[in-house]
Amino acid sequence: MRAVMIMFDSLNRHMLPNYGCDWVHAPNFERLSAAAVTFDSCYAGSLPCMPARRELHTGRYNFLHRSWGPLEPFDDSVIDVLRRRGVYTHLATDHPHYFEDGGATYHTRYNTWEFARGQEGDPWKGHVEDPNIPQSLSGPKIGSLWRQDWVNRPYLDTEEKQPLAVTFQHGIEFIETNRGQDQWFLQIEAFDPHEPFFTQQKYKDLYPHSYAGKHYDWPDYGRSANDDEANQHVTYEYSALLSMCDAYLGQVLDLFDRYGLWTDTMLIVNTDHGFLLGEHQWWGKNIQPLYNEVARLPLFVWDPRYGAKGTRSDALVQTIDIPATLIDFFGADRPKDMIGQSLAHAYRPEPGPVREAALFGLHGGHINITDGRYVYMRSPQSFTNGPLNEYTLMPTHMHNRFDVRELSDLRLREPFSFTKNCRTLEIRTQTYLNPYFHGTLLFDLERNPGQESVVDDPAVEARLIRIMAELMRQHDAPSEQYERVGIPSHGIVDEETLRQEKTLRRQQYNVDLSLEETWTDKGRAAFFAVKCLAPEAHRDALQAGFAAYLREQDVRDIDANTVLSWLDTLGDQSHQLVRALKMLV
Repeated sequence: MRAVMIMFDSLNRHMLPNYGCDWVHAPNFERLSAAAVTFDSCYAGSLPCMPARRELHTGRYNFLHRSWGPLEPFDDSVIDVLRRRGVYTHLATDHPHYFEDGGATYHTRYNTWEFARGQEGDPWKGHVEDPNIPQSLSGPKIGSLWRQDWVNRPYLDTEEKQPLAVTFQHGIEFIETNRGQDQWFLQIEAFDPHEPFFTQQKYKDLYPHSYAGKHYDWPDYGRSANDDEANQHVTYEYSALLSMCDAYLGQVLDLFDRYGLWTDTMLIVNTDHGFLLGEHQWWGKNIQPLYNEVARLPLFVWDPRYGAKGTRSDALVQTIDIPATLIDFFGADRPKDMIGQSLAHAYRPEPGPVREAALFGLHGGHINITDGRYVYMRSPQSFTNGPLNEYTLMPTHMHNRFDVRELSDLRLREPFSFTKNCRTLEIRTQTYLNPYFHGTLLFDLERNPGQESVVDDPAVEARLIRIMAELMRQHDAPSEQYERVGIPSHGIVDEETLRQEKTLRRQQYNVDLSLEETWTDKGRAAFFAVKCLAPEAHRDALQAGFAAYLREQDVRDIDANTVLSWLDTLGDQSHQLVRALKMLV
């Protein structure tokens, strides 16, 4: 038995012909649906990149206990499980986050691995002189990513040099070398179509359009701020990169055809999360509610044991089910801490449900749940978005280790059910954005699949909270997660309590400064965002300070620019607030 998993990053379900898109050129994805089971109700678990990969290894949620980070010493990696079973494992990837502080224990699980260089500011080529960066609608990125990306690009001037092409070539080479052998697992993991949407002209030519604006292939995360022409252009840039992904997917499908791999080789094609391309007036991920464009994923599985192909499954499944599927396929022993279920339940001769409901989220963000019909996004119930702790033995962020100031008051926490009697560090933390700004949201996908309008139904909320708490208990969520989002661990919340929550938040949002002031919608949202983002100790003083500023300036008509102008008067302490505020409003 052999298995190949092709994993793309930021692959949008709603941009694929398999899920109804009629203008993106992706014939090999269409070909894939004819050869596999297409899942219609697959959801992410933990976002973004490395949290998703931790649960891809462990089969359990990451986001309830920890943010971005490596595999933990107590984690059971499916790759280690397969290796103990005698399965040879190989990773071909261009995903740079594996090679940063916050991802350093993943690729070393595999017997062998290959890394194609050059994606998204990968610290690859060394140039002391600054590169020539064209005028762009994209703002400077985190750290040196923006500069380094433009150092790298000249070295990727032909298609065969692009990391996507090199990654697939490595994967194809592994198949060609080992197609006569048994008991292996190959993971071809492409960073594309993640931003920046950098590709070759022949793929751009699939989407002819007129655009004379500044360079734009790397949208900033936040509210849609550019004109329609620019937004359409960058969407085409994403589509061109998706079409390149499709072409290389086709090369692997060709190998399956040429060598008859369909008879004994599993194929999984998946992603970690999607990406908002202007839907709901947002770009990116992480800072806004996890709408279905981000959380609902494409997934395709060919399992030669059952032969189901050209079919669709509406079973509710998640990323955490993929490791259990591989263990089931190779007949390995399943770790007791693995929560995910084998996807085979959904496509065997007598298919059945995989789960009743699914949790998903970001550490410190909404705790989200779906039962397939409803999506419920439970926000924190106060401005503090706390209490919130990180539980880890590997204290690293994406690009760096935890600062010693973050560790100054850490404690050792008694073991969780899955830490194998190991105590973990308990580190008090706070997120850079606060989902209390967005509030609690309920969507009915049957009546409103685009999630354009929120449903007010306390009975449905109460039912989903009960299931949410049950799943949190199953994953041994820390007690403060229940406290943060205002639910008891038993999950029983009455409808009147839910109505009172909404009343309180409306009162906090519709603040009256007693100045007979008038607010625009964006002005009120901007000031509410300041209250959500400001440290708790400064919140009351900020409100008083804003009122004093309005009196001094003799301003009574408040829009978002009024709030930003006031923040500018606060000096250095306001820079982080201004940056976050511009993303939100």
